Amino acid sequence: MEPKKMSQAALLSLAIATLFVLSWEGFLRIRGYIPTFNDDKALWADKRKEVYQPADEATVFIGSSRIKFALDIPTWEKLTGEQAVQLALVGTSPILALHDLANDEAFTGKVIIDVTEGLFFSQNPAFHGSAKEAIAYYHQQTPSEKVSSAINFALESKLALLEERRFSLNTLLNDLPLPNRAGVFQFPAFPKGFEWTTADRQTYMSEMFLLNPADIKRQTDIWTMLLMSDPTPPISGEALAQVLNEIKTSVDKIRSRGGKVVFVRTPSSGPMEEGEHKVFPRDQYWDRMLAVSNSPGIHYKDYPETAAYICPEWSHLSPADAIDYTGHLVKQLEEKGWFAPAKERISLNP
Repeated sequence: MEPKKMSQAALLSLAIATLFVLSWEGFLRIRGYIPTFNDDKALWADKRKEVYQPADEATVFIGSSRIKFALDIPTWEKLTGEQAVQLALVGTSPILALHDLANDEAFTGKVIIDVTEGLFFSQNPAFHGSAKEAIAYYHQQTPSEKVSSAINFALESKLALLEERRFSLNTLLNDLPLPNRAGVFQFPAFPKGFEWTTADRQTYMSEMFLLNPADIKRQTDIWTMLLMSDPTPPISGEALAQVLNEIKTSVDKIRSRGGKVVFVRTPSSGPMEEGEHKVFPRDQYWDRMLAVSNSPGIHYKDYPETAAYICPEWSHLSPADAIDYTGHLVKQLEEKGWFAPAKERISLNP
């Protein structure tokens, strides 16, 4: 092909690709979707490197999805003057992240550990896979991967279509109502407006989800199905004792370097709350964990101002309630001496 014709073909291909991208992006924006960040191992690793700040300048959060919804980072930073380093991972126990921080001799900061019992105390490998992958990626990330991540972050902040958990080919195919093959489990697709994720890894429900009863029911149906699909009894006996001792070891390592640790139980409601309290009796799990690790704990049920939140889909706070909850959490932490005495903060409820 002649050089001129090759140039023309290249320009035509570029024009078609650009038109497709703009059309697809425009369609998504009209439907109410906004640019959000892929909550993947690259974004986690980008935040993991921020844990080395002085203890009076940052608090690290680890846990599962609830603390990602319940902690409103702008509110936290306004009230405390500290950065919130969000390292919680959706659908994952935080125990591996705790061990990672404990074994990092350079980490001397403060850690808030969010506890969702069904994930926290699970020995199911599926509930540890994301943590293993993210931690390995952080420690082994190559220069080219870091450059690629920086480019992706820049593009993700501008284009809604790049959200993999909503618009990748596999995700779109999962939306098709096809039956699973015998013996094959396909994780159900969440409503596409269920969660937005910011550059700081805060996650929040969109208005399109909160105003759509069908989507809310779809999400509660998913929780019901997941709760019913795992017949494995909760960890107990020697296995539980071993897990608690491993937690104690990690907590002690962090404290030995001058760090602080507190456990937090964020709100759930409805059938989710009822099931969790029944399967994981507080005295056998929460109370025992605090006793073994000799750690302070903040349980939402212990405070009238946080005991009665209604989670739209039983398991996570709405954005408005997250702001309110974060204000109360700051006060509860103040009571436990979490912040440096000299640090001046604004009160949400003067």
